Amino acid sequence: MPVAVYPGSFDPTTYGHLDIIERASSLFERLIVAVGGNPAKEYLFDMADRVEMAEQACRRFPNVEVDSFTGLLVNFLAHCGANVVVRGLRAVSDFESELQMALTNRILRPGVETVFLMTSPEFLYLSSSTVREIALLGGPVHTFVPPHVEARLKARFPSLD
Repeated sequence: MPVAVYPGSFDPTTYGHLDIIERASSLFERLIVAVGGNPAKEYLFDMADRVEMAEQACRRFPNVEVDSFTGLLVNFLAHCGANVVVRGLRAVSDFESELQMALTNRILRPGVETVFLMTSPEFLYLSSSTVREIALLGGPVHTFVPPHVEARLKARFPSLD
C-alpha cells in the first residue's frame, strides 16, 4: 500500500485534524502527518511545539508518524517515498484552493495523487484559526482540541476560560 502524507500547519491540532488522521490511517499502511513551515506565514506556536502537540495527539494510531518540513510539499513527499497527499475538505470553498494545489503538485512531481476526505459533519465549522481566535478572546476551547492542546493554549492565553 502507498505511503500517504497529511500536510498542514496544525497550529494547533484540532479534533477536525484528528478526524481526518483517524480515517486516513485506516486507508493507508503508513500515514505521515507533516507539520509544515512557511516563512511567509505567522504561527501562534513554533514548529517544535506544533510537532509535539501533533505527536501527542497521534499516539493512539500505530501507523501514524509525525514529521516536519519546510519548502515544497513535493520535495517532502520524495524524501518520504510517498506519492499520496491526504487533504480534508470542510466546504465547497475549500475544494477550489485544494484542487489548485493538487494539480500544481502533480505538475511539480508527476505521479503524486491527492485524496480528499470530507470532514465529518460535526467538524465542518472547525479550523485552527477559529480555535486561535476563540483562545485569544478568552473563550472555551475544550470541545475543539484535545486536553494537551487546551493546556498549551491556556499557557499562551492566561485569560482562557
